[in-house]
Amino acid sequence: MVRETRVSPADLIAPLFVCHGSDRREEIPSLPGQYHLSIDELVIEAAVLHASGVPAVILFGLPDSKDEAALEAYSEDGIVQQALRALRAELPDLILITDVCLCQYTSHGHCGVIVEGEIDNDITLEVLAQVAVSHAAAGADMVAPSDMMDGRVAAIRSALDQEGFSQTGILAYSAKFASAFYGPFREAAHSTPSSGDRRGYQMDPGNAREALREVLLDVDEGADMVMIKPAMPYLDVIARAREATNLPIAAYQVSGEYAMLKAAVAEGLLDERAAVLESLTAIKRAGADLILTYHAGAAARWLS
Repeated sequence: MVRETRVSPADLIAPLFVCHGSDRREEIPSLPGQYHLSIDELVIEAAVLHASGVPAVILFGLPDSKDEAALEAYSEDGIVQQALRALRAELPDLILITDVCLCQYTSHGHCGVIVEGEIDNDITLEVLAQVAVSHAAAGADMVAPSDMMDGRVAAIRSALDQEGFSQTGILAYSAKFASAFYGPFREAAHSTPSSGDRRGYQMDPGNAREALREVLLDVDEGADMVMIKPAMPYLDVIARAREATNLPIAAYQVSGEYAMLKAAVAEGLLDERAAVLESLTAIKRAGADLILTYHAGAAARWLS
């Protein structure tokens, strides 16, 4: 009766990786219990998650080919666009969120368009807007730009409105830190940069005040929700963001956080259910309304 913080399945968003082909359900070595899913398998997985009480999924696409212009990212027949249409047809009540970034689709693995050896912020905004519009046209309820380019929320909001998608929401990766905890995801999404790193456009892990500036900039540009990523190492940033805005706040319990818990469980060092639920409770206690987590399916079953 007196518990202050509660986690429910309705708080959770499940990340899913979709690939071309059929009958493909291939476990990701760095993320035990997570899979590369062809669209037919994706629909099955999403249906199980939805039946367990998870209201939303966020899609990450694995293209067949990559190029410097990230063409499949905004193609009508891109893997995410195909997946959206299939999910919308089969699971009309499932909330569909899409990651909007270029790193999985570019041959160099960076989140923006490279011109003369540097990320060109403004050209990248034009491409990201095309990606977001293509996702909305295919059935996305919400787009989630994760690139960390300056001004991308405003550019995407403007493009969506101009194309008649004013009801499509934006979940902005507002404070996305240049973290060591992304390694398993980069293997899963085949998105490791071929050279350099992403510290030029992701945030310094030591900067909390800057994180709040980024959050408030995205609020001003028209974000409907803001996100802090990663979650557990940045609980203080979540708490500060909670004090700074009344918008819904999401936190991403990223691949490294998931992999660490799974490794400790495999060694018999932790009780999985207790550790996972405690970690999710901590994220909510810090101020997050929603949690993106690879534990979503298991946690929903434990909480139901």
